[in-house]
Amino acid sequence: MEMAEARVAVIGGSGLYNMEGLGGLREVEMETPFGRPSDAIVLGELEGVPVAFLPRHGRGHYLTPAEVPYRANIYALKTLGVERAISVTAVGSLREEMRPGDLVVLDQLIDRTRGRASTFFGDDIVAHVGFADPFCPQLRERLVRAAREAGARVHEAGTCVVMEGPAFSTRAESHLYRSWGAHVIGMTALPEAKLAREAEVCYGTLACITDYDCWREAAEDVTVGMVVETLRENVAVSQEVLRRVIAGLPEERACPCASALENAIITSSECISPETREKLAPLLGRYLT
Repeated sequence: MEMAEARVAVIGGSGLYNMEGLGGLREVEMETPFGRPSDAIVLGELEGVPVAFLPRHGRGHYLTPAEVPYRANIYALKTLGVERAISVTAVGSLREEMRPGDLVVLDQLIDRTRGRASTFFGDDIVAHVGFADPFCPQLRERLVRAAREAGARVHEAGTCVVMEGPAFSTRAESHLYRSWGAHVIGMTALPEAKLAREAEVCYGTLACITDYDCWREAAEDVTVGMVVETLRENVAVSQEVLRRVIAGLPEERACPCASALENAIITSSECISPETREKLAPLLGRYLT
């Protein structure tokens, strides 16, 4: 087996377009069977740990949430040897107690996206991965602990509605999502989390609350300016949380994510074409021998 280029990846969302503290930097341009990733992937070391950094929307933020090449991104990171991916994302709050500037370590998702490619499978292979708990429990626990150590106001769980965007919610939608019991709303956690699970990559999300969406009549309706200002204030603490998490990760993974495909492939081996085997080798190599 080839030496991994990186064991941990940081996927930067709105406001996080580079990773402070990375040393020995080099960039790699990649092609995948699912197209090119959002941008060149930056490889380096953080606290002695090989890390890959990928800006989800591209440097300069030129990709809408629906245009992000999620499959190419996760496939490329998997090819580089990534076993854990930490996502940083901006969200709006649907709860009074979850204030702009707070961090949330998400534990559940509600999918309101439309038409996004959300699986590596199809054509002549079918797999059904478990997704009851979309986030790696090991990563979640470490993100919560690191956020507290960094002095952030952090909520240790939260359900995120993932909407299509790029427009923000209507007021009626915002009230509907609140009635469902959701805590925050964002645009990018799906299909990213599903694809990470299919790739057997542990996935955790540090969500930065930027606004109160539009349900709260006592607050201004969300604007890009509001989002950017809060993100600017949150970048430093998010970077510190990431540094602490990455430095403390154990070598071995003790979670179900690492074997998510073990009993998920339902297609008979003889039905899987050589082309599909080759295309999905980084994901399925050990199961299709």
